[in-house]
Amino acid sequence: MPLILQIVSACLLGGVLSLLAAGCVIAGLSRRWLSYAVSFSTGILLATAMLHLLPEALSSGLTPHEGFPVLLGGVLGFFILEKLALWRHAQPHSGPGTALLHEEDRSLPHHLAESAPVSILIGDGFHNFTDGLLIAAAFLTDPALGWTTAVAVIAHEIPQEAGDFAILLAAGWGYKRALFWNALSSLASVVGGLAGYIALEQIQDWVPYVIILAAASFLYISIADLLPRLKSQWQGLGWHGLLLGAGVAISVL
Repeated sequence: MPLILQIVSACLLGGVLSLLAAGCVIAGLSRRWLSYAVSFSTGILLATAMLHLLPEALSSGLTPHEGFPVLLGGVLGFFILEKLALWRHAQPHSGPGTALLHEEDRSLPHHLAESAPVSILIGDGFHNFTDGLLIAAAFLTDPALGWTTAVAVIAHEIPQEAGDFAILLAAGWGYKRALFWNALSSLASVVGGLAGYIALEQIQDWVPYVIILAAASFLYISIADLLPRLKSQWQGLGWHGLLLGAGVAISVL
């Protein structure tokens, strides 16, 4: 399969699975499932960043003195973007309208109901565009690395998109409207993938740096968002540990 079709397919797959995740929210899937999905996602993200992306970038000829400042800048940059609500990932750990929506309260205060959906969709659109760009860079390095990166992106997008969909519902949106805009936001990853393929193919020297930024993205999400959630989980501790290890194992295979 041509490389560009692989990139588009990987980006579309993430969008399809995010819609399935939204469907699970509609079906009233247990909050515990989303909690376990976070454990699995954390393992995949950490292993992909440290066992695949960073070694691949350094093996391309970058020295640690060239690569690790980019990694540091990437982590700090994603933190700044998240604070500016341009690269949204973190969600409140509890409370109405989150991935762990309280069963007894599925409504948001009026001022949040008006502003939250727009903020979420803009932030997710930018985030998905960034994911597509990173997937394209990985494919341009090695198709196998591209699919590994795509799996990691999909793993963290499923619980994330499910949470975002829950917030849209809590803001008073109907199921069809929330699904439509959630799907439209997910298509930004395809745009990012195509943009990355066109731009990075012309400037191959930049690909290792983008790969390091992908690693920074995964590390930031894991350390700043996912691991703090897991620290607060005391029920099913054995399952959380097992799924965390399973995420690592799948990434290593």
